[in-house]
Parts: sequence; structure tokens; C-alpha cells
Amino acid sequence: MNLLQPLLFAVVTFVSVFWATRSAKKIIRNIRLGKPTTIKGDKFSRWKNVFLLAFGQQKMFRKPGVAILHLFVYLGFVIINIEIVEIIIDGLTGEHRIFAPYLGPLYTLLINSFELLAVLVIVACVLFLIRRNILPIKRLKSKDLDGWPRNDATIILVTEIVLMSLFLLMNASDTLLQNRSVSPYSAHPSGSFWFSSLLHALLQNTASSTLILVERSTWWLHILGIYGFLNYLPTSKHLHILLAFPNAYYASSDPAGKMENMPSIQQEVLYAMQPELAPASQEGVPSRFGARDVQDLTWKNLLDAYSCTECGRCSSACPANQTGKLLSPRKIMMDTRDRLEEVGLSIDKNGQWKEDGRSLLHDYISVEELNACTTCNACVQECPVSISPLDIILQLRRNLVMEESNTPAEWAGLFSNVENNFAPWKFSPSDRENWIHQS
Repeated sequence: MNLLQPLLFAVVTFVSVFWATRSAKKIIRNIRLGKPTTIKGDKFSRWKNVFLLAFGQQKMFRKPGVAILHLFVYLGFVIINIEIVEIIIDGLTGEHRIFAPYLGPLYTLLINSFELLAVLVIVACVLFLIRRNILPIKRLKSKDLDGWPRNDATIILVTEIVLMSLFLLMNASDTLLQNRSVSPYSAHPSGSFWFSSLLHALLQNTASSTLILVERSTWWLHILGIYGFLNYLPTSKHLHILLAFPNAYYASSDPAGKMENMPSIQQEVLYAMQPELAPASQEGVPSRFGARDVQDLTWKNLLDAYSCTECGRCSSACPANQTGKLLSPRKIMMDTRDRLEEVGLSIDKNGQWKEDGRSLLHDYISVEELNACTTCNACVQECPVSISPLDIILQLRRNLVMEESNTPAEWAGLFSNVENNFAPWKFSPSDRENWIHQS
């Protein structure tokens, strides 16, 4: 047996897995920069979210046409990659279609189902490319996606088409070589497959030596493409393929629209009303109210940022965005992820975090964006992977109000009334029941 190919394959596999693992560790490190938070809800409810939202893509099916196409791509990614197990074993052992003799007719059925999915993936990706680049769909034409985000989506779709095409061409050349009884392809015959056999007509007049070159080239390009995709994921919005599952598991179980109070603020108000309860020391006083940078957000907020699919359903549902205001919930998530990546790169460079004079608030997300939010919860309701842009908006806005006293004039009057009259309206608390006596 020629040991060169298994050795080369082992080296390529090791390097690919090593770099993918290294990138995964950095992402986990970055998420852990967030503050601790308690995730409510029982395990049954969490797993229900995983199966309905992540596996079942429940929210996607509000628009069935797009959801079905997405399901083809999703199933293609998950199921066809089962075939990678055989490729890896073949690559490391120097064997060819090692499972074929053991599975018999079931093997042919499996590969046929993989080929069907491959064709469906190609069709779906072509249609998605047309939707993104030709059809006038507002959320896909938004300036939020200008530059790398738009290119990222195109790169992934084209890569999927190429990988699936290589898979079909590999099977076509392989089975044709089996039909010609060329070794080692004839050692473990699998028979022809539904879709790849349609390509036999294109390859029929090709010499066997050339066919071997085609089969080996497509085999290597297919697996190298998959390894490349594995290492590309950490830099791409398609990281949601993996993170959608933990993000659904840790999704908030609170009623929609419920806002979390800040215990430290409640405590300060209590001390203001009952000074005798205030501790003599300043221990326990928060160093910052709300959030100014990514380290002030919770780890769940940062997991949300990495899980964002950039689909734009949140911005399409946002009333502020749809009336022309600057706010885009999708951009909030993209900005949070970009800033987190910037912080992570600084840690990689310096060994620890050093202030760089920048922050998520102001440098990435503007005051105008935050003040435009109506806290209607539409973005949270629409997100297919349980992301909450609203929680990040509220924490940044709290910092604006409580540390910078940066509020619109209309809000300042409301805050003053609440502080002095214990209600948003400008009248004495003793007069609050006068409406009862109106005839």
C-alpha cells in the first residue's frame, strides 16, 4: 500500500483540526469576557427550544418558501457530512469506500439520499444567490450588509455549490471506474447512483487514467473544501450553524417584553429612601451602571452576537427601522460581534486586555440608534435563533442615562416627574386619585 497519501491526509487533517480548535477556543474565551448571568427556566423547556428553534427551525417556517430552501441547505450540511466519516477513514487507511462491503444495499441507498440532498442544496443555493443579488428584497439590500457581510454570504453559497458539485463528480468518475473494473475502485463495488450516473455520458469517452485523476482530484478538493469551510466558520456569520443550538438552549424563558431590573440600582434607591440601611463602606457599589463596552454585557449577550445569522428579520420587524430611523437591530448584533473580535485580537496581541480608548457605545453604536428603540420586542420575537438585541440596547441606554445623563429632552421631563412625583405626570401625588371624582 502506498503510504504517502495516508500520511499526507493525516497531516492535512491534523492541521485543519488544530486550527479549528484554536479558533473555537478564542471564541469561547471572548464569550467568557462577558459578565455572569443566571439563565432561568427548566431543562425540559430549554431542550424544547433546541428541538423547535434550532433543529426544527420553527420561526423560519413563518415564511414556508424560504424555510424549505433553507432546510435543504441545513439538511445537506448536516446529513451529507456524515459521508465525511467514510472519507476520513479511507484517507487515513488508504482504503476505498470502506463501508460499502459491510452495508451492502443500504450503502447504495445512503449515497443516493446524499446525492438527492446535494442536488437540492445546489438548487437552493442558486436561488439564494438570486434572492441576495438580484431580487429587490429590502432586508438583503440594506447598507448593514455592505462590504464583508454581503461578500461572506456569497462566498458561503458559492462554496456550497462547488462542494456539492465535486461530490457528484467524484461519485460519477468513481462508479464509472468500477464499471471498467479498474483497481482499487472495483475492490469494493457500490454500484451506480441516481444523480451522479447522469454524468457518465460526459465522462464515457475519457481514458481510465484521466478518470482516476478526476476522481482523486475531486476527492481531495471535496475534503479540503470541507476542512477549509470548518476553519472559515469562526470568521463568518455562518458560525450560527453551530452556535444556534446552545443559544436556543440558553434563551430567556421570561415573558416577552419583560425587562430585567438592575439590583444595584434598586439597592441605591432603597438606600436613598432609608439611609440608615446603607453600609458604612462602599463595598458592593457597582463600578459601572449599564454597559459601555462588551465586557459590561453578559456572556449570553456575547453568545447572541456570535450566533447572529444576519438574516435581517429583526430589522424588518423593527418599527423604528421601517420608519427610516437609524436603528437596525441586526447592526446592533453585528457591531457587538465586531467590537468583541477587536477586543479579542488585542488580548491575543498583548497577552491581556489593555484599554484602547474605544468602546461599543459611541465608537460602534451611536446615541441616535439607541434612543430610536421603542422596546416593542419585535426584534426578539422575530429572531429565528433566540437572540435579544433589545437586551443589549437597554444596557447601553442605561449607561447613557445613568453615567452620562445623556437623554432626549422629552425623557428628562419624565425622569424628573418620576423622581419628584413618583409618576410620569406633573402633578402632586396627593392629586393622583382626583380622576375618581370626575363626573
